[in-house]
Amino acid sequence: MSDPIDRSGLSPRFWERKKLTDMTPQEWEALCDGCGKCCLNKLEDEDTGEVALTRVACRLFDDTTCRCAKYEIRHQFVPECIVMKPSNIDQHAYWMPQTCAYKRLYEGNALPEWHPLLTGTPDSVHEAGVSMQHRTVAEFEVSDEDWEDHIIDEPLGNT
Repeated sequence: MSDPIDRSGLSPRFWERKKLTDMTPQEWEALCDGCGKCCLNKLEDEDTGEVALTRVACRLFDDTTCRCAKYEIRHQFVPECIVMKPSNIDQHAYWMPQTCAYKRLYEGNALPEWHPLLTGTPDSVHEAGVSMQHRTVAEFEVSDEDWEDHIIDEPLGNT
């Protein structure tokens, strides 16, 4: 599959030399591994704050490509969709998947060996079994009360 994220012309291993807040928009976008987990509906325990991922995907999620089908205009359909950026990662890192590059770098960890920035291919996230490719159910197929039946263990694959 061709990479939908523009990773051309980036400095080698820029993420090891730059803080998240100093990255260019292209560098920031390039950190996305394309796993699709951010598009999953989550359940948060009101008492503990613990967040569980479900395999119930946003209605715009394409589980073949692991991409939003309407990324550029997603807020017209899903106003509550959160745009991750360096200025708000501190507010949102707690619910992000353990394998997410944004969360990993924010917490001072390295990128996993399967990350497309290290492998040079967007398919490496799928090959490692970390993505949600062909693993989701659409939110319109499952009632909110049944989301607990679709909780998944995180992380998936090889981290």
